[in-house]
Amino acid sequence: MLDGEFRLGIIGVGGMGEAILRGIVGNLLMANQVWVSDIVEEKVDSLCEELDVNKSENIVDLVDNVDCVLYAAKPGNVPTILPEVADVFQSSDQWLLSIAAGVPTATFESYFSSPTSVVRVMPNLAVTAKAAICVIARGNAVADEHIFLAETLFNALGNTMVREEKMLDAVTALSGSGPGFVFLFIEALADAGVHIGLARDDAYQLAVHTVLGASKLLSETGEHPAVLKNLVTTPAGTTTAGLHELERGGLRAMMTEAVAAARRRAEELANS
Repeated sequence: MLDGEFRLGIIGVGGMGEAILRGIVGNLLMANQVWVSDIVEEKVDSLCEELDVNKSENIVDLVDNVDCVLYAAKPGNVPTILPEVADVFQSSDQWLLSIAAGVPTATFESYFSSPTSVVRVMPNLAVTAKAAICVIARGNAVADEHIFLAETLFNALGNTMVREEKMLDAVTALSGSGPGFVFLFIEALADAGVHIGLARDDAYQLAVHTVLGASKLLSETGEHPAVLKNLVTTPAGTTTAGLHELERGGLRAMMTEAVAAARRRAEELANS
């Protein structure tokens, strides 16, 4: 648990905001340390009733009660919401966390009349399974304490890395968009199993657990993927035959182009 004096306010409890909320309440923070706000009042009421967190009637009420504001609303809503937040920040001790994809810390900082600590985080969909990789970047006025608190919060949802903000568009492309690429790969792997005669449910389960097991093995051993790949690639064997087809089909090149395209789009969103 974090210090019982720490209070967090979450603006936006859609998919990602709700997942973060569920991951930290009762794990890192007591329910009475968390305030939530969202334009969909029914969603707020439901979460407050279920998790016993505090309901904020508006952004002013939320900011008045917390030490840290987590911006989990849509990136496009920043110009509408941030002026309200900035107007009621009362102390230099208050700070802001943002998971808004493509919105630099400098954009958030520009709404405040005095230097304000802004920490940007790029999580991914796996926060819902507490298996995310979340990359943290500091703004201009951020203290080490804020980075420590951000790491503590997001470690409850998986793992964290601290990197320079200039890397976050690439992070967005790889780990933010990456689950979509992996889901497509698993779907294709399962479809291939059906093609060669497996029942669809069996093919799906085999594909999911094959990817899960391979990922866990990489994570736990720390080995380079090529090392583990070679363990199952015997001369003239089945894996060798399959890998030859993947290389012939350009899997590596296609993956590189997919991630590069995602990065270009992240850069476009950041500059829009």
